Amino acid sequence: MSSVSRREFFRGGLACAGVAGLTLRTDALPTLPSGTLDHYPLFKIMADAPLPGQVAGMLSDAARPTEDNIPGPYYREGAPFRAKVTPPLARGVTLLIRGRVWGFDTRKPLSGAMLDIWQADVDGRYDNDDSNKPPAKGVYINRTRVITDETGYYEYETIHPGAYKTGPTSWRPSHIHYLVRKAGYTTLITQLYFKGDKFNAADEFIKPSLIIALENAKVNGGTIETGVFDVVLAAGAKK
Repeated sequence: MSSVSRREFFRGGLACAGVAGLTLRTDALPTLPSGTLDHYPLFKIMADAPLPGQVAGMLSDAARPTEDNIPGPYYREGAPFRAKVTPPLARGVTLLIRGRVWGFDTRKPLSGAMLDIWQADVDGRYDNDDSNKPPAKGVYINRTRVITDETGYYEYETIHPGAYKTGPTSWRPSHIHYLVRKAGYTTLITQLYFKGDKFNAADEFIKPSLIIALENAKVNGGTIETGVFDVVLAAGAKK
């Protein structure tokens, strides 16, 4: 699932379509029977670790609506729909986030919920944080939108965002912004934080319920991070 493997796939497959004498790339594996994941360790890790509430198919009784958080000044409308937040070959540790969006009233997954996701790069910079160098029209860096599937599931690939200074001695910890919308539910603006970040304790905006733990996984000879962030939406006012 790394950006390199996808790029190699397109370069070795689709990009050569129609060219005589096609040859299968040397690192290609036989197509696996349905349900067999042994050749794909990342997918096996994810398959062997059910999401919260997945076994029962419903939200746990202890769950509460996801807490909101500050929107910050760097949101932009109209980000593209794509599964990868960052540009190809972006510096940083690859991070895979997955989860489900739930309805607090029904305690069931919400299909068709839309998540706006944006973040800083590895250096703690947003694509629009310099008014002297705004992004070109239609260019969105470190931003995406995703739609939950019929089971309320979403996932995306990115890099672990960098922390950044907000004052002479103050820092914002690594975080990812979320804006989640679904008809019939209250729009949620929140942030995702990471356990163990050295700036968490001093941040004035962080909320403990928004902090997740990350796990490491070996992929293509390297190490990536994986995490689960479920979102629970409160029902909107009846009209």
